[in-house]
Amino acid sequence: MITIQNVTKSFGGNILFEDAGFKLNRKERIGLVGRNGKGKTTLFNIIAGYETTDKGDIKIPKNYRIGYVRQQIEFKEETLLKEGIRGLNHNEKESVWKVEKILVGLGFAQSDFNKDPYQFSGGFQIRLNLAKTLLSEPDLLLLDEPTNYLDITSIRWIEKFLNNWPRELILITHDRSFMDKVITQTVGIHRKKMRKIEGNTEKYYYQIAAEEEIYEKTRQNEEKKRREIQLFITRFRAKARLGGLVQSRVKTLAKQEKKDKLEAIKNLEFTFREKPIKCRYVMRAENISFGYDKGNPLIKNLDFSLSPNDKICIVGKNGKGKTTLLKILAKALKQREGKTTYNPNVQIGFYEQTNIVNLNPQRSVMEEILYAARDIDPQTARNIAGAMMFEQDAALKKIGILSGGEKARVILGKLLVTPLNLLLLDEPTNHLDMDSAGALLAALDNFNGAIIMATHNEMFLNAIAQKLIIFHDEKVFLFNGTYAEFLEKGGWNDEENGVKKPNFEKIMETQTEKIGKKELRKLRSDILAEKIKISKPIQKKIVILEEEIDAAEKKITLINNQIIEASKKGEGIEIAKFSREAGLCKQIIEDRFQEYERLTYRLEKAGEEYREKLAELEAL
Repeated sequence: MITIQNVTKSFGGNILFEDAGFKLNRKERIGLVGRNGKGKTTLFNIIAGYETTDKGDIKIPKNYRIGYVRQQIEFKEETLLKEGIRGLNHNEKESVWKVEKILVGLGFAQSDFNKDPYQFSGGFQIRLNLAKTLLSEPDLLLLDEPTNYLDITSIRWIEKFLNNWPRELILITHDRSFMDKVITQTVGIHRKKMRKIEGNTEKYYYQIAAEEEIYEKTRQNEEKKRREIQLFITRFRAKARLGGLVQSRVKTLAKQEKKDKLEAIKNLEFTFREKPIKCRYVMRAENISFGYDKGNPLIKNLDFSLSPNDKICIVGKNGKGKTTLLKILAKALKQREGKTTYNPNVQIGFYEQTNIVNLNPQRSVMEEILYAARDIDPQTARNIAGAMMFEQDAALKKIGILSGGEKARVILGKLLVTPLNLLLLDEPTNHLDMDSAGALLAALDNFNGAIIMATHNEMFLNAIAQKLIIFHDEKVFLFNGTYAEFLEKGGWNDEENGVKKPNFEKIMETQTEKIGKKELRKLRSDILAEKIKISKPIQKKIVILEEEIDAAEKKITLINNQIIEASKKGEGIEIAKFSREAGLCKQIIEDRFQEYERLTYRLEKAGEEYREKLAELEAL
């Protein structure tokens, strides 16, 4: 149990939070949200005792143990297993099975147990730190972007682990779907204050938006009344017989507290420039193989084609070859065997995890974007910097002083400079906050080009992937279906939950049969392309209807509040007016629901038809 009271913290004149706080109760699992640079990690450092507040108090019970996964690497034992045992409490040093269970859950193999911890990559070393923190079983667990260093199977494991966590937890992550599956409460750092609510991030953002909408409308109404009173005072101040009324209004004006206008919050909004391309295939990979060690290939005999609007996601454990495959497809690495063929009009944009090290630390944000393409002028570079939330003087910041998240936005900005028809993306959500990740998802969804993306973010997988390239054990293969369809066939289930491991051999065999012949592959591709062409406009209309229904429901809530206020004042005319407005909103909702049901039925019927076509094709 921790109480944070009236805490203020600033850096160089930039106030992160002011007179802010909340209370963490027993067994609460809190999701901490807020934009990058607004103080989430700073708050963690304060709670953990690594930083101090400018003012305010943090009350922590005596002997209350806090576990915080730090980025610093410092190992003292010569093997992974022995280093993991260091995380156990003193009275549990014999519980080696706990260490083994958590290490395997986080993606280590049993064959790794006797290796030197310093032999592993930075990401796996952070996993070891995470394992030691989990093994210490602290009263409060602080997790700052844990999914950045985990692959999809480890993320699904730690999700279950945290759902069974018996004590307190505060979690920072850009992966909204992961957070919502784990937390019981949400705390947001918003406008330099901290706000805690019961429930997930959707409820938090909805509540904040609704309250700010009401605040702004109330402020506007009060401002209007102030102007009316001021006009009365100015007009009748000189009239002696109205002196009493004027003085009464002067006193009313003096007592009335003036609400400040809410500062507009800049949202990250952008779209990728598109270069139209008319062709059957943007790219073909034929039997490509690669391995840094000739006797142990990461990629073997991978064969697939990419159409102009294909959206393919690459999934699998870390270290299995996902980034290597993207580098091969981006022509940054040459395959050992096979070949990749590109349409001559293809324009590739490549976002890779380590690209931020290639930024010139001496250049400004604007200069880095400007030098990315020859055909743009300084104003265009400034506009793109602004779209990446580097507005005005922020566009002149040197790359060297930017945070990891800010550098990631610069890389995205450089991608926006050139018209593209093929995006190759390696874990693009790492170092983005939740709002930025949402903006990226919207931009990818609206991109009329081909995408191949490696990601462990299941929200992105569900929204984007039409096909999957799956790395499993020592094999890699194409799965012709969505992520939801992959999960239906077995997905990432494991034996620990009483479910058999997915039969990847059977999935691979099925996929091989489907794409074994060029004719079948083309027919399936044509069917999927036709399905997308038919269903996408319907889906867009459904989204618009959902937004209109949601807006009408919010308006009814507001009108009901106005009716209550009018009833208190006995304003019959106002009540009648508000009731008519409510009736109109209800009619809008009813009309939109009817259209929504009609379109949903059309979408379902279309889905059935294409499923039947695919089933007939599979039977060939």
